[in-house]
Amino acid sequence: MKNSTLPILIALSLMVAFAPVASANCTNVLVSKGATVDGSVIITYSADSGGYLSRLLFLPAGDHEAGTLVDAIGWEDDEVVGQVKQVAHTYRVVGLMNENQVAIGETTTGGRRELHNPDGMLDYDALITLALQRSRTAREAIEIMDGLVKEYGYGGPGECFSVSDKNEVWLMEIVGKGPGSKGALWVAARVPDGYITCHANQA
Repeated sequence: MKNSTLPILIALSLMVAFAPVASANCTNVLVSKGATVDGSVIITYSADSGGYLSRLLFLPAGDHEAGTLVDAIGWEDDEVVGQVKQVAHTYRVVGLMNENQVAIGETTTGGRRELHNPDGMLDYDALITLALQRSRTAREAIEIMDGLVKEYGYGGPGECFSVSDKNEVWLMEIVGKGPGSKGALWVAARVPDGYITCHANQA
């Protein structure tokens, strides 16, 4: 091999080694009202897996008759995962925030494989959609997600949720209880005023 080709081979090797690769990563930043100049609560959500954030979700508010069922649909891909009992009133949702300024973001952590419940109906994006349609505060959104997985089962991977309203911001982590077990294992903590935190696909 001639010496003149060695730099070219090294350059090509470096280009391949450091070339951009497809990834499925998300990052959320959570900012409490005490950490902003004007007292705003902020959460951010970047999703690097591409494609499904290319549209703006819009769900109108509505009043519903008792005893009706509604499709549980994920906001990512419009996949219907099953049906759940409808509530009397649902709130308008634009993007991942509702008319009460409740907003939810997420990053997937995966969790332990033995805790995944393949028979659980609801995954994380269906949970987000339903919680946004039904909640007036961040705390209520967390309670609603807990109630839904207790009744219908959680079938998604481990997740970190950012849940906020105009006064508070919460970090919630959730994982299934294993095959055949409804409900989920979860914990939620409020970000104290004056603090900022983040999560990026890691519990």
